[in-house]
Amino acid sequence: MKLLVLAGEESGVHYAERISAAVRAKCPDAEIRGYSDYGFKTADLAVFGIWAVLRRIFFFLRVKRTMVRAIDEWKPDVVCTIDYPGMNLKLAAYAKSKGIKAVHVVCPQVWAWHQGRIPRIERSLDKICCFFPFEPAIFRTGLAEFVGHPLAQEFEGSVDGGEERREKGLVALLPGSRLGEIEKHLPTLLEAVAPLKGIRVAIPAANERARAAIERIVANFKTKLSTLNYKLSTLTVQSGGARELLRRADVAAVASGTATLEAALARCPTVLVYKVGPILAAFLRRAINGVKHVGLANIIAEKSGAECPMPELLQENFTVEAVRGYLERWLGDPASRAEAAKKLDKTLNMLESHGDAYARIAEILI
Repeated sequence: MKLLVLAGEESGVHYAERISAAVRAKCPDAEIRGYSDYGFKTADLAVFGIWAVLRRIFFFLRVKRTMVRAIDEWKPDVVCTIDYPGMNLKLAAYAKSKGIKAVHVVCPQVWAWHQGRIPRIERSLDKICCFFPFEPAIFRTGLAEFVGHPLAQEFEGSVDGGEERREKGLVALLPGSRLGEIEKHLPTLLEAVAPLKGIRVAIPAANERARAAIERIVANFKTKLSTLNYKLSTLTVQSGGARELLRRADVAAVASGTATLEAALARCPTVLVYKVGPILAAFLRRAINGVKHVGLANIIAEKSGAECPMPELLQENFTVEAVRGYLERWLGDPASRAEAAKKLDKTLNMLESHGDAYARIAEILI
């Protein structure tokens, strides 16, 4: 069996590694390739924002040409695309047009915006593996299947020790994995936590490029602080380890994305933040009409009629004072922190595991 697994972002790579392992467990002689086998790095593919994509348009055209040629020449039996829909759905559609089975993992967020894409998505794919139970009903019968959320499965399968593992005063800052996200989010997050007393700050970097950007911004901010009357608390930049950090952290501020679901699964009181450029923001405000929230934990709660567990600070609402307000409240008021954790518990009870999600995806691929 020849399987082409295409994941363009860090979270997708995480899924790809485990899906590949599950396929090999069922089919030991499987040949598996991905973007990296054709010279493309995840850090180069994970570009943030319309203008950033346009500035690198010739690179992305080269990626598409290369992968189309790979499909033609290597002739995989199955193409498995994971999230990253802009590029991946085009490649899946091409594979299907050539008679190759096309399976997409992580349902495109048509429940949030641009529902007119549904017929095109249905034509492009043979199967969609959904992580949320409300997603299959969006598509024609038989196309999409709820396989359970792998992250919920992984958190359930680990021994996290509960609240006793929390480190009092440990604040986790997750500004995002893309360079554009880090540039937009981290300075505000650093300014928010700088005056807080008795805390330690930890920032996990998704990759070496992200770490270099984080360290540069931190260094510049420390220089700025020399002109103020306070200095930044103990701060550590670490390579990876975001999930373990969220298990230990007292509180967190996290950029919208998969990391917010990880924070919820870790039962860590978290304020969600996100900011994009004004043109993209105006477009998204008009386009997003299927949900009222952007955080995955909040969307699960919204779809289930429950109270949303994670405050969201988006665009102009993402301010130093607003972030600091939530963190200070949770750090200084045990009752407020307990209430935040309780809301997370109520929401995540709705995200029940569905057996071994990776094994089910492997069965669909094979």
